[in-house]
Amino acid sequence: MSNAPAENSKTEEIVNEEEIDLTAANQIIDKYLTLPGNLMPVLQGIQEEYGYVPKPTIDLVAERLNVYPSQIFGVLTFYAQFHLKPRGRYIIRVCVGTACHVQGAPRIVDTFFEKVGIGHAETTPDLRYTFEKVACLGACGMAPLAMVNDDTFGKMTVQKVDEIVAEYNQRPMK
Repeated sequence: MSNAPAENSKTEEIVNEEEIDLTAANQIIDKYLTLPGNLMPVLQGIQEEYGYVPKPTIDLVAERLNVYPSQIFGVLTFYAQFHLKPRGRYIIRVCVGTACHVQGAPRIVDTFFEKVGIGHAETTPDLRYTFEKVACLGACGMAPLAMVNDDTFGKMTVQKVDEIVAEYNQRPMK
């Protein structure tokens, strides 16, 4: 039996011990400290600030709000809106619902995968892109449909994927 898996998980633990500036997290907590039911708005504020909910902020929230970290993890893993890993500056979502599927969504998904070099629920190493296939974006008349953050692109084609990626590659990271 090899020791490699144990060493790898130990290395991952060390990598996951993030050092971040908690000033913003403390300010968010201060803003909601006296509000009843403050856990959700605190976590939402932290995610808005950092782009995800970093582990050190969970420990800080637990300490400052007198809540067990396990309760916080319960909330973070229950609600799909929260993310525990860094996400890209640009979130690409491609609808794979029925209307989009029959209009060519699989081809659009594959082209995005090829162009940005990641698959579903993955983030590029430079944190530029996160890619997500979604069940429906609610605009079936524009099928196939893609979104980048709040920008919507309907009647998608492979050529439009090239244009979108080229455009967002030129945009700043912040």
